[in-house]
Amino acid sequence: MSICEGILQVMEEQATAQQFSRVKSVWLEIGPLAGVELEALRFGFDVVTRNSLADGAVLEIIEMPGTAWCLECSKSVPIRQRFDACPDCGSFQLQITGGDELRIKELEVE
Repeated sequence: MSICEGILQVMEEQATAQQFSRVKSVWLEIGPLAGVELEALRFGFDVVTRNSLADGAVLEIIEMPGTAWCLECSKSVPIRQRFDACPDCGSFQLQITGGDELRIKELEVE
């Protein structure tokens, strides 16, 4: 719920700054390492945005891939969760480079 409240706060700030009155659609980029349960986010979004400038807005989620840099084989590799082993060499010496994001990519407004 707090994530959804933060998203609503950003939308309200942008509505003031850019002078729009209604949000029709919201596109979020979310990686598998962000620690966000997507179904809970969808439910929370509908609850939090009720009777706001985003009431009835469509929530679109763009799932980003998880990636890490392997210190052993010096490659960028795909990962699905934190503490995965390198799929190429089996090393656990990975530095996350993508997939932990949670950001508003785009708003459709009127």
